[in-house]
Amino acid sequence: MTESVRLAKRVAEVVSCSRREAEQYIEGGWILVDGQVIEEPGFRVLPQQMVERLPHATLIPALPVTILLHKPVGMAAQNAPACISTENRIAADRSGIRFLKRHLTDLSMTDALDATSSGLMVFTQDWRIKCKLIDEASRIEQEFIVDVSAELVPNGLALLNHGLYFNGRPLAPVKVSWQSETRLRFAVKGAQDGQIAHMCKAVGLRVEAMRRIRIGRMPLAGLPVGQWRYLLGYEQF
Repeated sequence: MTESVRLAKRVAEVVSCSRREAEQYIEGGWILVDGQVIEEPGFRVLPQQMVERLPHATLIPALPVTILLHKPVGMAAQNAPACISTENRIAADRSGIRFLKRHLTDLSMTDALDATSSGLMVFTQDWRIKCKLIDEASRIEQEFIVDVSAELVPNGLALLNHGLYFNGRPLAPVKVSWQSETRLRFAVKGAQDGQIAHMCKAVGLRVEAMRRIRIGRMPLAGLPVGQWRYLLGYEQF
């Protein structure tokens, strides 16, 4: 009976490299087994299986990735990573990054959205982006489009901009403006869970829908609901 061997061992033989280099090629997504990318060095292969290295393969470690996702309404934030798959990647992604399983490990969610809200979410492996969007969240402006109903109290718009309390503390000034008769735009730094809905309720309005369209300098524009893309090298928050 023919025995299987670890993929790393087979790659080392096929490519004429060390076992560690073979593991690096595999983990980098550069190795095909019968035409399929395999990223696990411990994957078992049989002698008759075709093992090959992709052209332009490199031993340079893959850079950490950041993923932008348009979360659908009705989905809990903790379930949002389920949208990150090859099927849901936007066709217009210009990053040139090959999707690998390793891009789904050690992803940090920088700012959640509740299930009733939709819009931009960011998941990252990059410690610099984690630092900026998580540790320095109070400095990052986020923009929301909020559909509302009911009637605004007198001087309500001014109160939304400055003068309301949340969890017993005065809120910092917020930029709020009407986009239409039933739609408000909020630009807020350090938004807390439930803050915008609370603010609307305090001035007589009821939130019907909420969508985050910007985090820092990164807009949601062009990203369909339920789809995602990689952050481009020149893009910054």
